[in-house]
Amino acid sequence: MGGNGSDEGTTTTSSDTTEGGESDATETTTESKMDFQNGEINFNVSPSVAQERLQAQYQPIKEHLQNEFDVPAKLKLANNYSAVIQALGAGTSDMAETGPFAAALGVEAGKAEIALQRKGYGSWEYKSIIVAADGVDVSNLDEMKTYVENNETTIAFADRLSASGCLFPLYDLKKAGIEIGTLPEGGGSDAAFTPNFSSHTGAYETLKNGQADFAGFGGFVPGLQDNFEKNATIINEHTGLPRAPIVLSPKLTEEEKTALVEAFTSAPDKIYLGKDGKKDTDKKSDDPDDDLWFNAVRKVDVDKYQPVIDAAKELGVGTDYFKTS
Repeated sequence: MGGNGSDEGTTTTSSDTTEGGESDATETTTESKMDFQNGEINFNVSPSVAQERLQAQYQPIKEHLQNEFDVPAKLKLANNYSAVIQALGAGTSDMAETGPFAAALGVEAGKAEIALQRKGYGSWEYKSIIVAADGVDVSNLDEMKTYVENNETTIAFADRLSASGCLFPLYDLKKAGIEIGTLPEGGGSDAAFTPNFSSHTGAYETLKNGQADFAGFGGFVPGLQDNFEKNATIINEHTGLPRAPIVLSPKLTEEEKTALVEAFTSAPDKIYLGKDGKKDTDKKSDDPDDDLWFNAVRKVDVDKYQPVIDAAKELGVGTDYFKTS
């Protein structure tokens, strides 16, 4: 039965015939069971999560969902943010963690519904940064504009649908007068620089390895890297971005949507602590990377992400993105 199936209980009638030929009907009612479209809960994880850390970090969430609903739960790592939204729209994913930009566009395209916002590093907000590589003598966007105009320049970004790793870096470049062409949708041939897209940490590694002059990514990246200040200099910060949401498939029933949201809002804190169940983000622990980056959620809707939608409109990015990606 699909996720759009009836929430009503099903009624069956059995008839016993008496010796006199009369029928004695007995009604039995079977309660409906939420099957989340495929008889299981599919939770899609965005490419911001490293493949090798996926199971360790999200194992408690998987187990919590299975215990709450008594159905199998599966974790799926997507190739990019667009794939996450497409899966939700197609009904092959029930719930997903993704970025603000992808989620907002997904809502406008009718492929996703924003349900929860995540809190991490003590705040419901975060920032996007643009950095210059070691050896690139640039300290602000005005100097970056001059550099780009006088040099063949490569700029590394995260996923094209990442708010902090692409949308806001491009938004700030455009505001500074740097020609971005039709990015993030286009190939970059009409931009004043060569773009390179990967992931947040991938963009940093591209810069660190000398393959990019500048990079744009989430403000959380420096804290994940050793010797960051030796490889990069922050030249721009865009603060006040709403932290990333958890989204739902519009093909779920209202009962299923409500149940999934409540499963998170009522969940114990241990679902954020990784497979070992311990708060051990320090590097001295046996498994320092299995804690999730977020430690709380709250109910929100698409209005929370209006600044992201406004920036997307400024860059001319709309729901047509999903027709070509």
